[in-house]
Amino acid sequence: MTGFAMARGEYQGWALRMSVKSVNHRFLDVKLRLPEGFDLYEAKLRQAVREKLHRGHVEVYVNLEPTGAAPLQINQDLARAFLHAAEELRRQTQGPSGVDVIALLRLPGVVMGVAPAVPETEEEQERMGGALLACLTEALGKLEEMRRIEGQHLVQELRARLARIAEHAAQIRELAVKVQPAFHRRLETRLKELLSGSGLEPARIAQEAALLAERSDVSEELDRLRSHLTQFAQLLDGGGEAGKKLDFLLQEMHREANTLLSKTPGAESEGLAITGLALEIKAEIEKLREQVQNIE
Repeated sequence: MTGFAMARGEYQGWALRMSVKSVNHRFLDVKLRLPEGFDLYEAKLRQAVREKLHRGHVEVYVNLEPTGAAPLQINQDLARAFLHAAEELRRQTQGPSGVDVIALLRLPGVVMGVAPAVPETEEEQERMGGALLACLTEALGKLEEMRRIEGQHLVQELRARLARIAEHAAQIRELAVKVQPAFHRRLETRLKELLSGSGLEPARIAQEAALLAERSDVSEELDRLRSHLTQFAQLLDGGGEAGKKLDFLLQEMHREANTLLSKTPGAESEGLAITGLALEIKAEIEKLREQVQNIE
């Protein structure tokens, strides 16, 4: 589920800023961006994310800045190289002499800020780790609240799609009852045409037609689809980690929709209507599969 949150803290003259961004993903994928030298905190911060989130592509950015006026460092070697290049260019072009110092300081890499120092003692490292973890916990809490609000809207939309699928399935069930006699008659007529003069008994022809008609019956598929819809709604009501279970149910629902299409008789108007409704069901299932990626 998508979301963004930020938290701030302070530790011994350094301002901590922790930002967490998540986007849809089938599994949990965590990427951490830490200041140079702070890799010793990566495992602890990753574990904190795993305890809160279970799905999604999650990016965590950790930034430390001095709270007061920060001393600057000048890369003198680089500055001299820029000055030498400028002087060489001036001689070749016979341009005016003089160097704009402010412009020189704005050149990339000339001015360097002070990087946060990694604590040296184990006790200092523990305190810094606690400050980072507290900041991350606050950011994750804000992210969870944002995702919870978004999830409430998502569940409403999922329920609306489930209701549309159930409505289409009920219409198919009504049409299937109407189409069976017509399908039976058409098969019987066609078999008589093909087997005219073959000596088969009319009862045998009728039996074969009935078997073919039975194979076109979609009541089992509709029953299973109804069961999947019920389970889907129950998982939404139950809360907890339901994303992967919903994924599985949608795969089964997709299979039932394909079977409905394979069994649809195409000649009668009712058969064409069933085909259209089954395609609508497939479209709704595909939209559900996209949206379920947001659910943990």
